[in-house]
Formats: sequence, structure tokens, C-alpha cells
Amino acid sequence: MPPTFAAPLVIRFGAFGDMVLLTPLLRLLHRRYGQACRVLGSGGWLDPLYAGHPDVRATLKLSSRKRPYWLDATQRHLVALLRTQPPGPVYVCDDYSIDKIRWLLRRARVPDAHCVFANPDCMLRAGEHWIDRWHRFGAMTPATFADAPAADALDAPDAPCLVVNHADRTDLQAWLRARTFDDAPLVLVQPGNKRTLKRGRAGQLGDDKQWPLENWANLIDALLARRPDIKVVLCGAPPEAALLHAIADAVHSDRVLAAGDELPLRRLLALCEHAGAMISIDTGPAQAAAALGCPLIVLYGAQPPTLWLPRSPTGSAVIALGGLPERNRVDQIGVDEVIAAWQRLSLRSSLIAASFESGVKENDSKPSTPPRPSVA
Repeated sequence: MPPTFAAPLVIRFGAFGDMVLLTPLLRLLHRRYGQACRVLGSGGWLDPLYAGHPDVRATLKLSSRKRPYWLDATQRHLVALLRTQPPGPVYVCDDYSIDKIRWLLRRARVPDAHCVFANPDCMLRAGEHWIDRWHRFGAMTPATFADAPAADALDAPDAPCLVVNHADRTDLQAWLRARTFDDAPLVLVQPGNKRTLKRGRAGQLGDDKQWPLENWANLIDALLARRPDIKVVLCGAPPEAALLHAIADAVHSDRVLAAGDELPLRRLLALCEHAGAMISIDTGPAQAAAALGCPLIVLYGAQPPTLWLPRSPTGSAVIALGGLPERNRVDQIGVDEVIAAWQRLSLRSSLIAASFESGVKENDSKPSTPPRPSVA
């Protein structure tokens, strides 16, 4: 008999990386309730990130949680939509705007007995990884759904799952060929982060994730010298394009491509699936790269890697440098230290060519639960 309640509603107004780290919870709830989840969040990355995801039935977005209800059409649309469906289990993963979220749910006539709240009932513990917090939260059960299968009886993945489909790979292959970057192993470099973009040049001085431009240029020079067969793609969002071009200009090599204004999210995911390795600041694309099996070095500032270390469903290497408690700024990490980590990292073979030659279907298989990556 089909369920008489709506699919689980998971509420998380997180950044790109936060939403990648949410995917193990989505898989757990899918298994518990027998329906893929609806995800309520914000940001332009929400729809493309979860497009075709086996554990996501639909995405819902609010443009603002702070505006008054009558001045925000997305809030009113959400309430109207929820009223048309039988209430299902609701998992509120957001730690902020809790009163507003409760108010919206009650206005949508979602009973309190259908809801559980991570704040205050499942707060992040000291030293706990975010995915482990979501595992604990996914084991909680709204009162109305006390008969749902227990979480400990299910195989809950402890690494994220992302989906790349055939159309994404086709687009990536055409893009790489047009730039003659389809003929060499690729190394991705992600130097920017959202904090730098929001604060501008003055804010960069206080940004604990800011690594000097000359460090990036010296690092890329060293990579190219050590591996004459590789090419480097500088990744980032369109507002980071100027930074990426400045780094590429400093290196001055036709083996380096600044692609900040050419990487819509679906292409970025395909690129992460295809690349041999990535070196990144602690930011969302690093989470996506690990989720797609890309060997990875991550540079940390004032955050402890134990909370945010990317996890790989394939067991691919993740090396963390910097971070608390030893260091609190990325610029305390030396270029030589990153090069030494690079020498311990094995590049994987290209995936995109093999997928086209063998006619592999879309990547919609169940994620595995591999050994967790370690902090180096």
C-alpha cells in the first residue's frame, strides 16, 4: 500500500558545501520512509545540485526568511503548496530562524507532531563531523511516525552522494575539446571562497581562507614542472573570474585555464568526476569533488578539519592541511607543504573517456559506504 503521507521534508538553508554534506541524511530518510525527500533551502545551486538525485523528489526555495510573510511571495507559495499535501515527516536541519520556520510550518497546517528540530534537540557536538550529526538527527522520529523503521536497522552512508548524468559528461567533453584540454590529465585548483567575494578587497585582509596569489602561482608552477603531462583548470564562480585570470597570468602557461566564468554547476560536477585531482580552499567545490571520487588536498583556516573534512564514497584520498588547533589561517600554510602533500597524492585516471567508450548509463546507482578519509 502506498504511503498516506507526503514525502519527508528536509529544511536546510545552507551553502553549497552544506547541501552536499546533507545527502547522507537524505538517503537515510528515503530508506526510512520509502519516499525520496523534498528539500527546502535557498540559493541558485539548490536545483542543479540535486537534479536527478535518487534521494530528492523535489526542491523548494525561499528567497528570504527575514522578510515579512506578506512581502515575500516565496514564503506564501510554500505555505500554499504544503497545505495541498497530506503532512509528512519534517526534519528541520537549520540552526537559525527557528521561530520563523516553526511559524511557516504552523501556517501551512503541518502538525507539530510531524516535526523534529536539530536545534535544540540534536546540536553539533564538540569535534563531531557534520555528517555524523545528521546521522544522529536522522535517527530521531516525529511522534506521528513512531512506526517508521529504526535508523540503526538501515545501511546509512557516511559519505555524500552526487549524480552526474550523460548530458553533463557530453557537455564537459565538448567544452574541454573546444579548449584543447581533453588531451591530458586535469588537476583542478579552487583558490576562492564565498567570504572573499562577499567582503571585497578590504575583507580579504581578514579572511582566514585567503592564500596569497603568488602562492597559488608558485604552486601551479611546481605542479607543471613535476608533471609535464598535466593541465590545470582554475575553478570558481563568475565573480572569482578576475582572481583566477590573475593567477593564470602570473603562471603564464598554455597548460593553465582560468574557468571561473565558464563553469555552471552541472559542468563543475562533471569536471570533478573527470579530473585526476583537486587542490582547494575549504569550500563547497571541495566537498563536491570528494563526493565524486576526486583525490583532494584541502587548505583550512580557522575551522578544524574534523568538522568539515570532505568524505569520499569511493575511498579516494582526502588530505587536510592547516586548520585548528595548530593554525587558524590558510596563509600560515607554506607552498612547500602543499607540494609535499601533492607528492603523496595519486592522480586517478580520466573517467569521461571510459564512460563514453563503454556506453555507461547515467550515474544513478546506490552510493557505497567506504572507509572514511583520514586527516593528514
